[in-house]
Amino acid sequence: MAAIFQGIGAAAALPSTEKFHSQSRRFVSARKGSLFVVRSDGRPSLGSSPRSRGAQHLITNAVAAKADASATSTASKPGHELLLFEALREGLEEEMDRDPRVCVMGEDVGHYGGSYKVTKGLATKYGDLRVLDTPIAENSFTGMGIGAAMTGLRPIIEGMNMGFLLLAFNQISNNCGMLHYTSGGQFKIPVVIRGPGGVGRQLGAEHSQRLESYFQSIPGIQMVACSTPYNAKGLMKAAIRSENPVILFEHVLLYNLKERIPDEEYVLSLEEAEMVRPGEHVTILTYSRMRYHVMQAAKTLVNKGYDPEVIDIRSLKPFDLYTIGNSVKKTHRVLIVEECMRTGGIGASLTAAITENFIDYLDAPIVCLSSQDVPTPYAGTLEEWTVVQPAQIVTAVEQLCQ
Repeated sequence: MAAIFQGIGAAAALPSTEKFHSQSRRFVSARKGSLFVVRSDGRPSLGSSPRSRGAQHLITNAVAAKADASATSTASKPGHELLLFEALREGLEEEMDRDPRVCVMGEDVGHYGGSYKVTKGLATKYGDLRVLDTPIAENSFTGMGIGAAMTGLRPIIEGMNMGFLLLAFNQISNNCGMLHYTSGGQFKIPVVIRGPGGVGRQLGAEHSQRLESYFQSIPGIQMVACSTPYNAKGLMKAAIRSENPVILFEHVLLYNLKERIPDEEYVLSLEEAEMVRPGEHVTILTYSRMRYHVMQAAKTLVNKGYDPEVIDIRSLKPFDLYTIGNSVKKTHRVLIVEECMRTGGIGASLTAAITENFIDYLDAPIVCLSSQDVPTPYAGTLEEWTVVQPAQIVTAVEQLCQ
C-alpha cells in the first residue's frame, strides 16, 4: 500500500479511463441531489432542476434572508464570490499546492470531479496518484487512507454520501480514532474524512443520514460542520493541517449557497464556535443547515420583541464551551436546534455539557429541538415534517421566555 503512494507528486499521471455510471447506486443519489444556486441573502437563482418548483419551496425554508441585507452591489465589495462547494475546492486546492503530501481518494473524485463537484479539475492538475479514484468499497479505501496517513501523507477521504461511511465504521473507529493511542504515540493519523449528509431533497432514508451522533462517541476524532462558504474553506484548510483525524460534515442543501469570501488566505480554528447574531434574551445553539432555519425564525422573533443570540457551534467535538458559557451567563436561557436525531444526538451531548458546567446560570430548563426518531420519508411533505422548521423555533423561544 505504501508503495502505491510513493509516486504521489510525480510528473507522470496514470491514463484516464472512462467510467460507466448508470448502474451505480452512488450516481443515482448524486443526480437526485442536484441543486440550484441560492445566494447567501436567501434569493434563489434560476436553475435547471427538473423539479425546480418543489426545490424552490424547500430552499426557502433552508436558507433565510439576512435581516440587514444591503442594497449595495456585491461587485464593489472586496474578495470573490464562491458557492460553498467551490469554497471547499479552493481550500483543498490551496493545501494541495502548499503541501505535496496532501492527496484525495474516494469514489469518482477524479475525472468525474466528485458527486457534488468538490474535486472537479483536481485530477487534471495533480494527476491520478494524488486524486485517486477508488472502487465502490468504503471499508477498503478508508483503511487505505488511514494507512497512507500512518506513512506520512495527509489524505482527504471523500464519502460520496456520509451514510455510505457506515460501511467503514470499523476503520474509522478502531483505526482512525485509536491508532495514535494504541501505538503509544508512534503513529499520527492526519486524515480528513468529508462528504455530503443531512436531509436533502427526497433522497430517501438511506441517503438522508445524520451521522454526527454515530461518530461523536469515537475517542481521538474531531468533528466540525460547515454552514457557509467562508467557514467551509477555513475549516477545510484547518482540518487538512491538523495532526488529528477530522470529520468534516457538509450538508447537501448548502452546497450551492453563495457568499463573498476574502482573497487573502485564512484558516479557521477547529474548536471555535461562531457568533452569528448577538442578543440578550435567549441563546440559540445550532449548526449546519439549521443555522438558516434559526435565522429565519430570528427575524420573526425580533418583530415580536425578542432579542435572540444565535451561535453556530461549528465544532461538534469538542464543544466551544467558552463561547457557549459566556452566552449562557448573559441570557440564562438555552434553545438547541439541530437536524440530528433526538435520541443520542449532538443536542443531547450539548445539553449534558451545559448542565454540567453552567446549570447555576440557567433560569429555565434547556430546550432541544431535533429531528424525529424516524427514518426520513421519501415524500417531500412528510420529509419536511421530520425536520425542525422556523415556526417551531419561534414557538419554543416564546415558551422559553415566558
